[in-house]
Amino acid sequence: MTDYGEEQRNELEALQSIYPDSFTVLSEEPTSFTITVTSEAGENDETVQTALKFTYAEKYPDEVPLYELLSQDNLEDNDVADIMKLLQEQAEENLGMVMIFTLVSAVQEKLNEIVDQIKTRREEEKKQKEKEAEEAEKQCFHGTPVTIENFLSWKAKFDAELLEIKRKKMKEEEQSGKIKLTGKQLFERDHNLDTSDIQFLEEAGNSVEVDESLFQEMDDLELEDEEDDPDYNPANLDSD
Repeated sequence: MTDYGEEQRNELEALQSIYPDSFTVLSEEPTSFTITVTSEAGENDETVQTALKFTYAEKYPDEVPLYELLSQDNLEDNDVADIMKLLQEQAEENLGMVMIFTLVSAVQEKLNEIVDQIKTRREEEKKQKEKEAEEAEKQCFHGTPVTIENFLSWKAKFDAELLEIKRKKMKEEEQSGKIKLTGKQLFERDHNLDTSDIQFLEEAGNSVEVDESLFQEMDDLELEDEEDDPDYNPANLDSD
């Protein structure tokens, strides 16, 4: 008959010797303890860590011990899920044998892998950023390819903006008195200018009257005809 208590006590003594700085007994009935597992340092001295809690079942090692992660540092949620899955697999494979050291060793290797993954992930992120920077720099030099469609679209927008600038400038100059409009420009702005003078005179009560008597004595004026002049010679006109 297997003495489960003795096997459990012997394993506890061995674990205390193997992990003197990270092994902590939480209770004796039932036997429960923690072992803190830390990865090897990465390239930038980063580490990942977790505290594993184990509780012996009554018939351990013929029964799987209870296990859980009490705490963790620098681990993602998917990392925690992977560690729990790993513990389950290792516990089932080693059923019937004391297994805590095996479980802790498996988690230790997993943490080292995670540190390597962090390094790889950072390198990939760095390369991606460098690639994006290069693409952005190329885009600055090459710009957008010119086609008939986007050129015409740009030209229409440019002409509209230029016309608006001219209108604003002309309006500002008009308001400041720096520009004098031509008659055509004035007429185009106000079509009533062709009748404005007449309307002004009519409104003022003035009208234009012609004194016909000034022209009645025109017939009495003696105007000499050049042809009636005896000294008139057409040839002399050419010589002049």
